[in-house]
Amino acid sequence: MEFADEIGSHLVRMQRIRERNLAQLSAESGGVDGAAFVCLFRLLRDGPMRSSELAAMVNSDPSTVSRQVAQLVERGHVERLRDLSDGRAYVLAVTELGREVAQRILDQRNASLARVLEDWSHEDRAQLVELLDRFLTDYERVKPDLHSGRNGRV
Repeated sequence: MEFADEIGSHLVRMQRIRERNLAQLSAESGGVDGAAFVCLFRLLRDGPMRSSELAAMVNSDPSTVSRQVAQLVERGHVERLRDLSDGRAYVLAVTELGREVAQRILDQRNASLARVLEDWSHEDRAQLVELLDRFLTDYERVKPDLHSGRNGRV
């Protein structure tokens, strides 16, 4: 496909930047794995849920999510509450401290993006949002199977 190599290279570059940012976030947050904050933000966005549901929502395996959630619970960002629909189970919920930490992270991210895009026109920023949304929506729909070289279609 035309531009596939260029797009792929840019995505790899973006992933490296993201990994560096997560490492920095981990260092600044007292050792919480930067990827754990993906769980925190998903819980903020979608509300309390079971760990198994969270793992599915963040496209990760339950054992990885369990380790990440344990870090968040240990630092007081997330708490385990009895599931009202099944008293034997627990749901994960963001604490007030977790909300404050998440807001600081969002503020830092938004300030950084504002600096990056400050010289862009309103139209260019709007177009970037539109094209990123379109790309990610289509990417999630196709869900490439990288191991077999198939694109996820049966």
